[in-house]
Amino acid sequence: MKIHEHQARDLLASYNIPVPAGQVIESPLAAEDAFNKVAKAAGMTPDNALVVIKAQVHAGGRGKAGFVKLVKTPAEAKAAAQFMLTNKMVSPQTGPEGLAVKKLLVAAGVDIADRKGGGKEEFYLAITTDRASRRNVLIASREGGVEIETVAHENPDAITKQPLHPTLGLQGFAARKVAYRLGLSGKLANQAADAMQKLAKLFVEKDCSLAEINPLVVATSGSSPSTPGHLGTSTPCIMAIDAKFSFDDNGLFRHPELEQLADPSEENPAELRAKAAGLSYISLDGNIGCLVNGAGLAMATMDIIKLHGGTPANFLDVGGGATEEAVTEAFKIILSDQHVKGILVNIFGGIMRCDIIAQGVVNAAKTYTNPDGSVGFKVPLVVRLEGTNVEAGRKILSEAKGLVPTLQAATDLADAAKKVCSAVGAGK
Repeated sequence: MKIHEHQARDLLASYNIPVPAGQVIESPLAAEDAFNKVAKAAGMTPDNALVVIKAQVHAGGRGKAGFVKLVKTPAEAKAAAQFMLTNKMVSPQTGPEGLAVKKLLVAAGVDIADRKGGGKEEFYLAITTDRASRRNVLIASREGGVEIETVAHENPDAITKQPLHPTLGLQGFAARKVAYRLGLSGKLANQAADAMQKLAKLFVEKDCSLAEINPLVVATSGSSPSTPGHLGTSTPCIMAIDAKFSFDDNGLFRHPELEQLADPSEENPAELRAKAAGLSYISLDGNIGCLVNGAGLAMATMDIIKLHGGTPANFLDVGGGATEEAVTEAFKIILSDQHVKGILVNIFGGIMRCDIIAQGVVNAAKTYTNPDGSVGFKVPLVVRLEGTNVEAGRKILSEAKGLVPTLQAATDLADAAKKVCSAVGAGK
């Protein structure tokens, strides 16, 4: 589960990590009042007010798309809000269709200290899980404010990684070591180390899969954090001015307060529908729908489709004990994607019996109603069965060929991949 930036800022503030003052609005009319309130909270005067308007969407690339704007007057704030709330944001992470913006964050601008040698004192911080070492790891870089993937590709030496202790978390000496590597010293190094330790604590306590601050900055004495108990504005201080969090869905039952932060309008409707049906579904960019039981088998199915020249349209795991109703719903979810030109069903019958799945496939194919009102699958359907009651299942498929003209049975997984790729014109 993801949350918006303004919610991430609130979460950081609850752990006493300093963030700029801010307010969320949903209309251009509210922008002027929000500008005045945020500027006042940050101790700004009308002559030196600087406020940032930021679109609240679950996608990156907002700045380059024109959906992060610095404004100096209430009128400019209103104009920026009007633009963002009446246009879709299009960035490399949204696709050409873009995303509608429904909320904006109006936040105090921050004067970032200059770095010796040029540039600004801004840094990248994140905590995630390193699958190779099976440990949570802090990732830090002096190149904040840019995409960390670009930094990792072009300048990997600019990235510092510090594993977290499995039981003690991020210890003070380790956090300070990272702060020194970022070029910080004295009180600023201590403040940065403190922020790192608090972020590590937040990561574990809230069952995060990603906790990212980009950038963490050295704010000048003219900047005012909203976090209570911070050092104040008389000296430069560490401040988080953008954040991104993702949470492990499997841990949300422990955090009802986090579940309330979910924004369904920002999620893929098909993925929400699958979740409600107890199915694991992730939408992808291809044109071959996949219906598989078991996550590992689903991954192998997608791999072999790619091997034979095709592109998967989704990951869909119906689980080890899926019912006929679940299979029918899975087909409906797959076919709700207009890019799907063919479907591969790959079932290994263990707990799940192949004859029950085969009958479910046939029934779903016969009764599916297309958008134009016609009944039955119009796209090629390739089915591979193996395991418990497989012969009975294959017999059901064989007898159904006259009723489901698009159905093809496959002898094994390679045969299934070749047939479905050929059916959609993607075979090698």
